[in-house]
Amino acid sequence: MKTALAIALAVLVLLFIGARFGLLGGTAPNDLGVRNGRLKPPSLTPNSVSSQSRLYPEHPQHEAAWIAPFPLRNGNGPASIAALAGVLRSMPGVTLVEARNDYLRAEARTRWLRFVDDLEFWFDPSSGMIEVRSASRLGQADFGVNRQRVETIRKAWLALPQ
Repeated sequence: MKTALAIALAVLVLLFIGARFGLLGGTAPNDLGVRNGRLKPPSLTPNSVSSQSRLYPEHPQHEAAWIAPFPLRNGNGPASIAALAGVLRSMPGVTLVEARNDYLRAEARTRWLRFVDDLEFWFDPSSGMIEVRSASRLGQADFGVNRQRVETIRKAWLALPQ
């Protein structure tokens, strides 16, 4: 019994040390961004959210992954994206990787195990909305973390003065 406990403890310690060195961060996907007016589809497993998931009706996660897009602030796409970039920069564990006047890409790293989720925001001029996608790089499930993070970002962004 003591041996099994020692082995389990050793595995946990090694996991934590590996995580601290970024071994659980995964590799950034090379297909992020906007292509033909769309962000990347949601993940095949329940570890992502996307305001465009319903554009993929045959996708196994098209309903479960759906999340509302962000409305514009003051009817201005580039100003809305700039304000959203400010919110992302203020969030602990979030690093802004790419910022244009119509698109943002960020990485969100969890505190203890250093898992990385990819966040994308795109101002779609045809819908007049900011489309959003957030997905875990590793694992099969995220226990609602991506959805919760996007809603936290939405709340902070909507709370900004006009």
